[in-house]
Amino acid sequence: MRADEFRGRIGATVAESEPWFDEPPHPGEGAPNVVVVLLDDTGFAQLGCFGSEIDTPNIDALAADGLQFTNFHVTPLCSPTRASLLTGRAPHAVGMRAVSNFRTGFPNQLGHISNHASTVAEVLHDQGYATFCVGKWHLAPMEQCSAAGPFDQWPLARGFDRFYGFLEGETDQFHPELVSDNHPVDPPGRPEDGYHLSEDLVDQALRMIADSTGVRPDRPFFTYLAFGATHAPHQAPPAYLDKYRGRFDEGWDVVRERWFRRQLELGVIPPDTRLAPRNPGVEPWEELPDDQRRLAARLQEAFAAFLDHTDVQIGRLVDGLRRLGQLEDTILVVLADNGASQEGGPYGVLHEMKFFNGILETPAEAVARIDDIGGPRSHTNYPWGWAQCGNTPFRWYKQNTHEGGVHVPMVVHWPGGIDAAQRGTKRDQFAFVADIVPTLYDLLDIEPPAVRNGLEQLPVTGSSFAAALHDPAAPTTNPVQYFENAGSRAIIADGWKAVTKHAAGADYDTEPWELHHLAADPSETEDLAEREPERLQELIQLWWAEAERHGVLPLDDRTIELFGARFRPRSPHPPDRRYVYRPPMSPLPGQAGAAIGGRSFDLTAAVTHDPDAEGVLFATGTENAGLSLFVQAGRLVLDYNAFGDRTIVESDAEIPVGDVHVGIRLRRLDGFAGTATLTVAGRDAGHADLSLFMRMMSSIGPSIGADHGSAVSDRYVAPFPYGGTLHEIVIQASPDRYGDTAATTARAEMSRQ
Repeated sequence: MRADEFRGRIGATVAESEPWFDEPPHPGEGAPNVVVVLLDDTGFAQLGCFGSEIDTPNIDALAADGLQFTNFHVTPLCSPTRASLLTGRAPHAVGMRAVSNFRTGFPNQLGHISNHASTVAEVLHDQGYATFCVGKWHLAPMEQCSAAGPFDQWPLARGFDRFYGFLEGETDQFHPELVSDNHPVDPPGRPEDGYHLSEDLVDQALRMIADSTGVRPDRPFFTYLAFGATHAPHQAPPAYLDKYRGRFDEGWDVVRERWFRRQLELGVIPPDTRLAPRNPGVEPWEELPDDQRRLAARLQEAFAAFLDHTDVQIGRLVDGLRRLGQLEDTILVVLADNGASQEGGPYGVLHEMKFFNGILETPAEAVARIDDIGGPRSHTNYPWGWAQCGNTPFRWYKQNTHEGGVHVPMVVHWPGGIDAAQRGTKRDQFAFVADIVPTLYDLLDIEPPAVRNGLEQLPVTGSSFAAALHDPAAPTTNPVQYFENAGSRAIIADGWKAVTKHAAGADYDTEPWELHHLAADPSETEDLAEREPERLQELIQLWWAEAERHGVLPLDDRTIELFGARFRPRSPHPPDRRYVYRPPMSPLPGQAGAAIGGRSFDLTAAVTHDPDAEGVLFATGTENAGLSLFVQAGRLVLDYNAFGDRTIVESDAEIPVGDVHVGIRLRRLDGFAGTATLTVAGRDAGHADLSLFMRMMSSIGPSIGADHGSAVSDRYVAPFPYGGTLHEIVIQASPDRYGDTAATTARAEMSRQ
């Protein structure tokens, strides 16, 4: 409080003065809590109440006691959806047209939410709400997500009182890279102890809520719980994996048809809806070789187990709210951020990083490790056929502006605010993700600020659908909605949709648009472009007008050019490619760590070695792929783990006691080959040829002086910290520009979004 804000009276003594106490803001008695649960890469059909046979009884129960929105839309990608969800504005307008990994130098892609677009957490916090963020963030530039910050776009700087989760686009569910508030932390358990991230997230969310309501029961809370599920890697506890054994052996054609029929019976799609044909690249199940079917069925089992397990955690959250006496007065929204993922390709993948290194693992090869699927030793994603099944009855997938990418499930549950007669009913009004925050402001009677912290705020452009919570016949409040991702575009207006699937490098002006009457053909099976060219042109012109209004331009289909390290001064990636790390240091995220994937590099460790000292000097990656340089039995050891194909080099002599430099030289050769040479005290001490010089080792970044997460090498148990004194690690990466390294990094990062 400044002196000029004081409202009492100050005299010479206390007796001659009158005290005054400023009161913090409070939303008023009876203000409801708000909980938003966000699922990742979950298609329209994948919840039980939206048609699937995957067990989701807890979400189904919320729908049965709340409202089920069957015409709800999002953006085709996670970061833009999250930016719209948290601000009530168009994603391009707030600087998030694509994933937060990108910064393009244009206002529509800042890599974070514009500070001129206050988040719902900031607005509710200013009103007196307690605010908690748990789970996936992915709304800050990734190279700013190390313990060095800056932290101005982390959750605590964007309106949240507490944060527990991960900042990247994905994480391993058994060995997650976790952050608590503004600092990295280790997971509280390991997979052998029964640890799984989704359970941990709900534990933390309930603890935050209980801490707040126990001390301040008068103060409502806003909780944003964004699961890593069901984004790849699809990982679940063994009991859930066992539960789905054999459940999908009939294949995607039979299952998709059955889910479609169930959707018609449930009324989540109109009765005259047609099932879209298979997407290009999806083959008839009966024509697939046996190994391909075995692999695909097992990958779908892992997805189903993952979703089932996540539903159980949502049930735990609801039970916890009920136990705390908060459920009745909580607006609970469950939704997905985009449609089912296409990143698994036509066959699905057991380990995504193999694909990004040019290793096309055939189904016949993958089935040799089929029992690893869904566990800690896999990084799986299912094939296109199951992804389209998850998007039933629609075409295409995540990343696309067709309905399969943008039409997702949403459930709203609010016992204290939804009339009992309306519970269990459906809403078919068109709504977009940016409409959620205006709806909350409407329900909470809050006016978002025009100016916050001295910054003029962008207008909230979403439309409240609060009336639809009470009236199933309420008119749609969002009559026009544009979509754009990497040049693919669409617009929905008055039941009609114009859409184009852009190919990178194609001419924006000449590539064809489709026209669909969604009111009669919600699955986009009939293209009316030739029949109604005038209507199509009107919609295309409307798209350009909306693009101008919401800051969509310039159109930009770059991906490769925007991923990977940007070497420049005053950044984590210096122009000379020389990195110096001095412990103790927190683990580094991949995009903030030394850029060594696919590059030749020298690594030198300065140590004071004790005769009995052992442990890791430097490690990057996981038990699935990576490299580790460590000391064991007096010798320097390199374990170069290329997807389980290990090259192990031991120094030919013991490390001298005292101050000494040890290290490795990795050299990239023609093709996929490379070499690794150990150095001890200035001389070469061991050498090996590498048949695969990995372009992309892992999505997990480096550790200094230990191996956090799952152990890269099976010769020790992580974290295996070095017992001597490690003074510094110096990495000198090659200045060469490898085009395939950039492309590999781009493909790998896109799979993580």
